[in-house]
Amino acid sequence: MNEAARLLRHARRRAGLTQRALAAKAGVAQSVVGRIESSAVDPTVTTLSKLLRACETTLEALPGSGEGIDVTGMRELLGRSVASRLASARADAAGLARLDAARVSR
Repeated sequence: MNEAARLLRHARRRAGLTQRALAAKAGVAQSVVGRIESSAVDPTVTTLSKLLRACETTLEALPGSGEGIDVTGMRELLGRSVASRLASARADAAGLARLDAARVSR
């Protein structure tokens, strides 16, 4: 299954639409939705965007996995001892618990 097929099927199911309902909402034939979802055709960006909008989803470009991520902080953390990392995690957890308690008490 190609990326467009996977994306459209996921969006359609999340929106609770059948192929026929999505097609009617987007103003395309049901066979168009079926051919895209079965990877029989690669849709144009315009068609895919129209179908995704009908599912109340958008098409946007995101960096690939691991691209555009600053790993400086991860490297610094991994350079510390296990005990130091655990102490930081406990302090972070305590801080989050205080924030959650303050949110609940409002």
